[in-house]
Amino acid sequence: MSQYEKLALRAMRLLDPERAHRVALTALKSGFAPHYGGPVRSSRLVVRLAGLELQNPIGLAAGFDKNAEAIKPLSKAGFGFLEVGAATPKPQPGNPKPRLFRLTRDRAAINRFGFNNEGVDAIAARLEYHDRSVPIGLNLGANKDSKDKAEDFATVLRHAGEFIDFATVNVSSPNTEKLRDLQGKEALTELLGGVVTVREMQDFMCPIFLKIAPDLSDAEVEDIAEVAAATRIDGIIATNTTLAREGLRSRHRGEAGGLSGQPLFKKSTRVLARLSRLTDLPLIGVGGVATAEHAYKKIKAGASAVQLYTAMVYDGISLGYRIAEGLDKLLERDGFAHVAEAVGIEKDQYT
Repeated sequence: MSQYEKLALRAMRLLDPERAHRVALTALKSGFAPHYGGPVRSSRLVVRLAGLELQNPIGLAAGFDKNAEAIKPLSKAGFGFLEVGAATPKPQPGNPKPRLFRLTRDRAAINRFGFNNEGVDAIAARLEYHDRSVPIGLNLGANKDSKDKAEDFATVLRHAGEFIDFATVNVSSPNTEKLRDLQGKEALTELLGGVVTVREMQDFMCPIFLKIAPDLSDAEVEDIAEVAAATRIDGIIATNTTLAREGLRSRHRGEAGGLSGQPLFKKSTRVLARLSRLTDLPLIGVGGVATAEHAYKKIKAGASAVQLYTAMVYDGISLGYRIAEGLDKLLERDGFAHVAEAVGIEKDQYT
């Protein structure tokens, strides 16, 4: 990390977390951010993921660039792929502020944003002209006041599908009432079937991923693996934020919302490894990734690719670049010619 980035991070920690997030996006769009010309490249890091070719398996998770405002600079920050959103059919302000909290002692965050975004029409208009140098995905969401949340996901894909490289069905945010209820077997089958039908009717080529919660029982994870296979989606992202609060030390630990960052690592990796034993679908590991070693552990637990977000609050936008470079060195150290050779080799260690 450069001295400039260290100073910028120090200054942003003096700001309210949500304001700091807005400042970071503004800085990116203004050119005041690390610029690596594109994704980190190495023959060891190239990944084929559900038909997508990634130059490296390190991606930016949804939530950082909700409205697809900073795709161009983010595409040059070292990531192998990006996910923007979540987008809902109608614009919505989200939950009342404050709704984002740093848990510095735990290197974590709690958010209860509630899918605040400008709506799919505004987001799709930006995506239509986005930089195509790295694959871009859109996280699909549902409006808080919707009477048919399952249909909302299909609506977002219908409006934006032609402008994206993959879509993520997000039924795992804890901040929209009754959204996680859609992870049940029957509801999820219907929801995913509707989204897949839209893709087929519109002849969109984008893979469809499902993002799940880390707070599921083993039986619920088994149901999700079964539904994913039956509905012909292309992969699973494990996991979103957690409602658990065990072991936290920071003063905001009691705030309502989803917990992300370091405390999520073990829980999310366990779900990931269990899925890896249950399905042959490609998996993306998310939750607590802050170092190349963390990314490597996710891959060895079964992830073909990895995403991060919260760790950048503490380690800066250059973190994606540094993790990708570090992962390449770890693979070389262990004698792997290609990252795919390491996928799942330790999945049985998680019980």
